[in-house]
Amino acid sequence: MKNLSEKIDDANRSLELHDPDENASLADKCVNRLVEAVGVSVLVMIVVVIFANAFSRYVLNYSFSWAEELVQMSMPWLAMTGVFLSVRRGTMIKIDYFFKKIPPRYQPIIAYFGYSLNILILLSMAIVSLEFVFLFGGDEALYVSVPTGFSTSALVWGMAGAAMAYFAEFFRVWKNSNSEKIFSGAKK
Repeated sequence: MKNLSEKIDDANRSLELHDPDENASLADKCVNRLVEAVGVSVLVMIVVVIFANAFSRYVLNYSFSWAEELVQMSMPWLAMTGVFLSVRRGTMIKIDYFFKKIPPRYQPIIAYFGYSLNILILLSMAIVSLEFVFLFGGDEALYVSVPTGFSTSALVWGMAGAAMAYFAEFFRVWKNSNSEKIFSGAKK
């Protein structure tokens, strides 16, 4: 018989190795894999640049002046790919304790309100980020010689993408709840 720590290890391992897109449609899988590829590429680039710069600094006594700036400009892309995927896969941190305390007949209304609020906030943030990109995105980074809009545009894409993902989830929940009402009404 397994002890508690072995059971926890088994549960963690199965959770980590589980395909988060197992029940997703082909289109959803393609979108998620594309965004994953972007996120993984950015992460690998960040790690390679940091290790190459550290190796060069301590072994060769030479530091790449552009390394820190490139890493800083890449971080928003890494963060926004994570936000987008967590919303798409339903793994965004949420607290259901209070939601479950609401009477079941009011839960759909509160859920729709929550989705709508998330969508409005994320779209507002995307618009503000877009204005920021238009104002300051043409400024050139000091060492990398890339417009700073490359970095800050990740916020626009990430917020707009997360808003669209919440909208798709809102529509899916609404469609399923309406079809359940139709089918449950037909059975009676």
